[in-house]
Amino acid sequence: MPLVDIELIEGVFDNEQKAEMIEKVTDAMVAIEGEAMRGVTWVRVKEVESGHWGIGGNRPSAADIKAMALAAE
Repeated sequence: MPLVDIELIEGVFDNEQKAEMIEKVTDAMVAIEGEAMRGVTWVRVKEVESGHWGIGGNRPSAADIKAMALAAE
């Protein structure tokens, strides 16, 4: 049975977005392995507390990440 972990920065995505991630990742696994895998595909969303992760030596907050996403639009 597949087990897929998605790690996110806490506070960046809302519950609806996380539910959509779970649904679409499950659909992707089913597209590869077949419909029989739907009932046994586990998708876990894990959130890392803001400030407890880094990129490029910096520790951006959830607000920083949201601002970066808006700037990219």
